[in-house]
Amino acid sequence: MTSPCARRSPACAATSRSALRTSTETTNSPHPGRQGESEMNDVIVDAAEIGRRTIRKSDWVACNAAFIDCRTPGSDKKENYSFIGVGVSQNSSQYINLTEKHGFNTGAAGMPNGISNNLHLHFTAEVFVNLGGEFRLRWGVDGKQGEYISHDGDIISIPTWIFRGFTNEGPDDGVLYTVLGRDDTGGIIWGPSVLREAESYGLHLTADNQLIDTVAGDVLPEDVPLITPMKQHYIDELTSYSVEEMRSRVVQPGDRRYDSHALLCTAVDGGRVDLALVIGYGMTQNRRQVPSIHEPHSFNLAWVRAEAGQGVLRYRQQQTQALLIKSGQWEVVLNGDPATALRFGPGDSFSVPVGAWRSFTCVENGESGAGEVLVINGGDDRVYPEWAPEVVEAAAAADATIDPNGYLAPLGVMVTATEDD
Repeated sequence: MTSPCARRSPACAATSRSALRTSTETTNSPHPGRQGESEMNDVIVDAAEIGRRTIRKSDWVACNAAFIDCRTPGSDKKENYSFIGVGVSQNSSQYINLTEKHGFNTGAAGMPNGISNNLHLHFTAEVFVNLGGEFRLRWGVDGKQGEYISHDGDIISIPTWIFRGFTNEGPDDGVLYTVLGRDDTGGIIWGPSVLREAESYGLHLTADNQLIDTVAGDVLPEDVPLITPMKQHYIDELTSYSVEEMRSRVVQPGDRRYDSHALLCTAVDGGRVDLALVIGYGMTQNRRQVPSIHEPHSFNLAWVRAEAGQGVLRYRQQQTQALLIKSGQWEVVLNGDPATALRFGPGDSFSVPVGAWRSFTCVENGESGAGEVLVINGGDDRVYPEWAPEVVEAAAAADATIDPNGYLAPLGVMVTATEDD
């Protein structure tokens, strides 16, 4: 179909060989907690690759016909964005900023006041990050099982296999950022009433998740069946969620439990950040810190906040990672080379190559205080940051190290421990 999406997805789906250079020098680490040794190769990220992985707010490209309800009154002014991966868009012309697989997808929904995203069901995790605005979320096949009004800074994890929808009840520029589980989300299932109404506007959805627009001249395929409404007996088997149960899956700004001693670098000036776990254990190195949401999502989320001049010092990791700036101005440095420094502001994001040395520092506070970054790591397991030698040495001088289980410990205790050969 002819799409009103602004332009097509970039052709480069994979990293070019020249973009990431890998050294042949590798040392072995017998367990994840030990610092100064590594199982990773040195990855050097060139300027072209840094540019490819940079997604600024000004780079957002909306698609106004991403879904089957794009002509339904009240839903016809939605803007869909795909940043990392195609997400669940049903339009083959959806623009994608970065097609490389991360184990998760990121995107956003932008809607004027009063516009709704109709009821639909996801197979993998769907997490909303409210970047500003007021949205009424509803769930259940008729949208009447429960409602929650989301405000700026909320993170909401919607259960899989339930119908959900949302309406913008705030300013026209309200945005819900989305993180979806896995590379292949399996698409979505629309509520029965949504499919029936879309059909009256000439829109159909094929079993392979392609949007067919007969008004625009598309021909219904003969070799691929069309999606039909979910049968009632399957709907009856879906799990119900109370308002209280859904509230337990919401992390409001006031719910965040920040820890100022969650990372090795917090022992060092310049690395004094606070970490609040949201989904999964992520990269915390505090053995007592627990996330608000434990359920596996195929990714983990955490807030990092810091005053100007502080940030996460140089480290690398084996998991995919994306950084989303919520407030303040932040500087990201790759390869330990200040010449690579990039400044990011609210709404900007950056995908860090696996194994690359990175640091990110708040260089200007937000309007209401410390700068905030949302850190997204691929996978359900813990993340084991490998800190740069200068960070390890400075932390040791402050009596801090990492124990064999990957957690913070006093160096004065660890030097007395007996290690078996």
